[in-house]
Amino acid sequence: MADKKTLVLIDGHALAYRQYFALERTGMKNSENEPTWAVYGFFKSVFDLLSKIKPDFIAVAFDVGRHTFRTDKFEDYKANRDAMPDTLRCQISTIVKGLEAFDIPIYTKEGFEADDIIGTISKIASESGNNTLILTGDQDSFQLVDKEGLVKVLI
Repeated sequence: MADKKTLVLIDGHALAYRQYFALERTGMKNSENEPTWAVYGFFKSVFDLLSKIKPDFIAVAFDVGRHTFRTDKFEDYKANRDAMPDTLRCQISTIVKGLEAFDIPIYTKEGFEADDIIGTISKIASESGNNTLILTGDQDSFQLVDKEGLVKVLI
């Protein structure tokens, strides 16, 4: 297929969490004394990836809340997971504003997690014969890798 395109899909919360904990010790803040280390790490990762891969398309998916179709079926789904730290929560809104400023599409859907959205988009892309690269820390995403090699997970 001559028109094969490459799509990069990013699990926004997974990348933000990874950068938050990796760079927390830096304590980076802006002039208003607001934490920025997760923002810095998030966009550094995105820009590094874009400089190496040069995809045709990019999009970021975010979770919208704790209630999903999975919690309807299994009440204790992720029940033992800690709440998002406040110093990360305030950085998520800055990350979203940055993505909007760069005109990078953001996908969310009430009742679904980011990896559900990523799975749906990657399936549509691969069925069209396009390559999809998924940037996430979620090991469950490996189930999206297809035998044709059109879907790959970057960790």
